[in-house]
Order: sequence, then structure tokens, then C-alpha cells
Amino acid sequence: MTAFRRTPLFSLHEELGAKMVPFAGYEMPVQYSTGVMQEHLHTRAHAGLFDVSHMGQVMLLGDSWEEVALGFEALVPQDVLGLADGRQRYGFFTNEGGGIEDDLMFARRGDNLLVVVNAACKEADIARMREGLPKSVEVKELEDRALLALQGPRAASVMAELDPRAAKMVFMDVADLELSGHAVWASRSGYTGEDGLEISVPAEEAESLARRLIGDAEVLPIGLGARDSLRLEAGLCLYGQDIDAGTGPITAGLGWAIQKARRAGGARAGGFPGTAFVFGELAEGVARKRVGLLPEGRAPMRHGVPLFSSEDSDSEIGSVTSGGFGPTVGGPVAMGYVGASYANEGTRLWGEVRGKRMPVAVVRLPFVAPGFKR
Repeated sequence: MTAFRRTPLFSLHEELGAKMVPFAGYEMPVQYSTGVMQEHLHTRAHAGLFDVSHMGQVMLLGDSWEEVALGFEALVPQDVLGLADGRQRYGFFTNEGGGIEDDLMFARRGDNLLVVVNAACKEADIARMREGLPKSVEVKELEDRALLALQGPRAASVMAELDPRAAKMVFMDVADLELSGHAVWASRSGYTGEDGLEISVPAEEAESLARRLIGDAEVLPIGLGARDSLRLEAGLCLYGQDIDAGTGPITAGLGWAIQKARRAGGARAGGFPGTAFVFGELAEGVARKRVGLLPEGRAPMRHGVPLFSSEDSDSEIGSVTSGGFGPTVGGPVAMGYVGASYANEGTRLWGEVRGKRMPVAVVRLPFVAPGFKR
């Protein structure tokens, strides 16, 4: 039998009646007794607490900010050097072919850089950083810290009751807060598409803090099922499903995450793995694009569903990468990749579900407008 790892909140999940499933090498809660639908809607209307302690937290420590930032820029296409203290950015590791090895968040904490990576990729990511960064930059995996995410329109007010400084944070801010006696590192990004705060806390204090947060009437514990439906409605990519090592960032619609300083003609253009490929995509366009997909019926179109240009066409023009029921939308939603000529909003395509062709429209992402605090 495969031994799965457990987060510091495992016992609390069991106490709360969570259904536990294997995910990225961990036993994680997929839902609680309230069910995925209600967990999703509660997060949209109030606040939900997610355990994301399985993700990797890594601190990069060097003699100066310039040393750390320029070292990290050799691995990612983002402007790291220009990041202000107390701010964070979305980014991704690229390979020599221009594909995405993992997507991540990175935050400046003084002269150090906190990097949060996906659970399934963290061992490879840490090895990549240790190999690619200057030897003078220490790559320290923070295995003694847990990570919680409080998401939803009431998240900030719940946090502000514990530390008023939380209310002053805006989108992509990071700050040190004190929550019921717990000294934490907080960020305000909202990976569900809703406003939200992510909380890095010492592992031994995670359960106490989680209990305090779910003790608020606005907060419910939320599992992986609602996490997936929330991020899908928000049009956000899931690594390994919507983006992977064979998908370039421009094809994936993530060009917005490559700042001017790192593009051709910028102050520090290129220098990251796959520069020629990514610059080629930027200059010449792409053969396929990630798009939103709205099935016309009630049946969901899930990962792997092939897409066709007509009901009787023999040639696939794309496929669904993520799909399911959107509780806020009130019907099925999906996204995937199609040939560039089929990517225009309003294009009618056909998805093949269990041998039957069903109509689906190309639509603008996201399906639900983001609630970030700008």
C-alpha cells in the first residue's frame, strides 16, 4: 500500500467528518458533511477555510535582494528584481522548450524570497532551485510551517477581527500579522477568484488557528471539490491539467504574467529557460489557445473530452482540460485548448461525451467576475 503524507490538520479534518482522498501524495479532504455544492456557495457568499499545507513553502536567502532576485530571474520569466518589499507575484518555472514546469507564487520578505509551489511538483522545484540558483543563495524548505487559505468576501473582515491590519492589505500584499496570539505571514491574493488571504503559520500552531477561524459563524471548512469548482469558474489553471511541461505560457493565456522588463527590449529581457520559444510565441502568435467553454445542455464536459468543429467532423480541433458543474453559474462550465482559428468568442463547437456529440460555445473567461480587493 502507498503511504500518503498528512498535513498538520489531518486530525481536525477527521473530527469534522471530512471525506479524505489521496491528492498529490497526501490524504486531503475532498468535502465535508455540507457537501461540495454548499461549500462552494458558502465561499462565494461568506468565507471558507482551505487546508493547503500540502503545498511547498520555500525561502530563498542570500546576502542581498539583488543576488536573490536576479538568481531567481534565471529560472522564471517574471520581474523579480522590481518586486517591492511586502508584495508578491504569480509566476512559473519554464523549461528549455518553453513549457511550464510548475506555476507558483513568490513574495518578497525583506531581502529574502518566499516561494510557494504546487505539492506534486515541490521536490522537482526545490531541486531546480538548488541547481539553478547561485551557491550563495540558500534554498530552505519550510517543512515546519502549515498553510491555510481563508477565501471569500467575508475573509478579510474575519481576519481583521483578529488583527485590524488585515483590512488594510490589498491584492498581492504580504504582511506579518498576529491572529489570536499566532504570529503568521499573510498574503492577499485569492486563488479561488474570490478575495482571500493565505496564512503561513508554524505547523504546531495550525490546528489552534484553524479552530479559531472556523469558530466564526461566517467560516466553513472547505474541501478540494469546492476548491476545484471555484477556481474553474474563476478561469484559473490547475497545474498538470490545464498547464504542463508541454504547454507554453502564451498558448495558456498567461502572457500577462510576463512583465515588460523581461520581454524583448526590456531592461532584463530573457535569460530564463525557453526564452527563444516564449519570445517566438509573443512575436508570432500561437497555434492553439486556452478558452472558456460553455456546454449548451446540462451535461458536464470533463477533462479529456475531444472537441470538433461540427457535429459530423472526423478531425479533433481541441480538447477539454477542466470541466464540471459550476454552482454559481448554475450549469456546466469548462475550459480547454482549441486551434487558434476556433478560439473566437461565440464560436460553436461540438464535444463528444460517451460517443455522442453535444454543442458547446467558446466564451470569455472567467465565468464569474473576480472579487479581488484592488
